[in-house]
Amino acid sequence: MPSRRLPRYAELKPLLRVRPPRLDGTRRRLESAFTIADLRETARRRVPRAVFDYVDGAAEQEVSLRRAREAYARVEFSPRILRDVGSVDTSTTILGASASLPLVLAPTGFTRMMHHEGERAVGRAAEAASLPYALSTMGTTSVEDLAAAAPLGRHWFQLYLWRDRDASTDLVERARKAGYDTLVLTVDTPVAGARLRDSHNGLTIPPSLTARTLADMARHPAWWSNLLTTEPLEFASLSSWSGTVAELVGHMFDPTAVAADLTWLREQWPGHLVVKGVQHVEDARAVVDLGADAVVVSNHGGRQLDRAPTPLELLPGVVAAVGDRAEVFVDTGVTTGADVIAARALGARAALVGRAYLYGLMVGGQAGVTRAIDILRAEAIRTLQLLGVERVDDLDDRHAKLRM
Repeated sequence: MPSRRLPRYAELKPLLRVRPPRLDGTRRRLESAFTIADLRETARRRVPRAVFDYVDGAAEQEVSLRRAREAYARVEFSPRILRDVGSVDTSTTILGASASLPLVLAPTGFTRMMHHEGERAVGRAAEAASLPYALSTMGTTSVEDLAAAAPLGRHWFQLYLWRDRDASTDLVERARKAGYDTLVLTVDTPVAGARLRDSHNGLTIPPSLTARTLADMARHPAWWSNLLTTEPLEFASLSSWSGTVAELVGHMFDPTAVAADLTWLREQWPGHLVVKGVQHVEDARAVVDLGADAVVVSNHGGRQLDRAPTPLELLPGVVAAVGDRAEVFVDTGVTTGADVIAARALGARAALVGRAYLYGLMVGGQAGVTRAIDILRAEAIRTLQLLGVERVDDLDDRHAKLRM
């Protein structure tokens, strides 16, 4: 049995790797995040509960969201060996333009509530990453200001049809003049879903200074300081609003919209037209027949109808029905780069993510969004290499399937 001895300093020295303390707290937090789940957990601690739950939550019992994430957990990859994957190519085209990943940063409402830089930060991160970013009608930055903040970015504009058609027309025209090349019509919100976390938290737009929120200031002083010392937090497309998101949807959105309204919009918009919120194969056929260039198989992140169809499960059927005439995208439940690769293998041209980059935004503004994109990119590259696939454009249903 070998005898024991005390190690000499010369033997310990190579093992000592003491890092100097990071004085930049944001950088330290971002460097310690290796997954979107890590960003989510840090975001939960950095912002008020009502803000985090607005991003993290879904409708009613949140069954739709859980099922969407569980579907990606049921993906089974089929890797091939002895393939040269020393260098893989994640780039592709989305609606005729190049993108560094099969990924789109989805439209999200009231983004400056998560971080005071809001949509400008997201737009600049998307621009640097060569990815499209869709600005929401419910955004807190105007179409003109986003275009100015990221002049080389690829900007899409997401539209809800309002009861006031003249207001909708005005928004579309402003987006066209600002250089937006794609219009995304969201069709799954005739009324607002019941987002119970928001109801329990008493979330209003803008946040009200109640006893609860005043107490929350002590726990999140930096967030409140940014809110109160930067430009007022309000919807860029509205002159003013004070109430809940559900009340706003009921007041502004048109529950009577029908196919003829899509025809009208197609006539108004000269660029690419995407219809988001498709949850049935026949509806996919119908909107493509009416002129849509792409559809997003989506249940709105699980935030509208609970127990809605699971987008990843519906995706292959939609691709089979309209994939030869239109591009097909998918969203809801995408939390890793492997999920992005799985969606592409199952037929999607690209996946849309919202929560994933919002967690990063809450942690560190533009740098946080960039960190989220970098995480997804690294995971996508590793997944391609382990699959034995050199280019993302080579993916198809030979590489992934959904286990039953």
